[in-house]
Amino acid sequence: MKISWKFKPFNDLTAHELHDFLQIRQQVFIVEQNCPYSDIDKTDKLSFHLMALANQQTVGYARIIPPGVLYDEVSIGRIVTHQKLVVEKALDECRSLFPNSPIKIMAQSYLCKFYESFGFTVISEEFMEDNIPHIYMFRT
Repeated sequence: MKISWKFKPFNDLTAHELHDFLQIRQQVFIVEQNCPYSDIDKTDKLSFHLMALANQQTVGYARIIPPGVLYDEVSIGRIVTHQKLVVEKALDECRSLFPNSPIKIMAQSYLCKFYESFGFTVISEEFMEDNIPHIYMFRT
């Protein structure tokens, strides 16, 4: 499957792009994980949105949150499907946009080893977020 990419700030998104990535986030984070929570938040408007497309369908997604919005550091969040490809591309975009910023993420605990493979290290004790175990991780 050939993947193409779109990467845009919120104000440059089309209505169709917004719909497509909100739909895939809802499917994964709310329906599949059986976790009713408020996925759409004010952070979306302040973020950059990375969309992976196959046959013009959104098959992966991540948002890149600039420093000062959630944390002092840049952050990557809402990572959906094709995780390895999406994380690699998101890290590339972070380096391009914010070349000297470390990256802080809030990860579901079961993905700790996965994110460690990208150079992230655990910086917190496990905690519950929306009834799912999470940890904070950091990458310099």
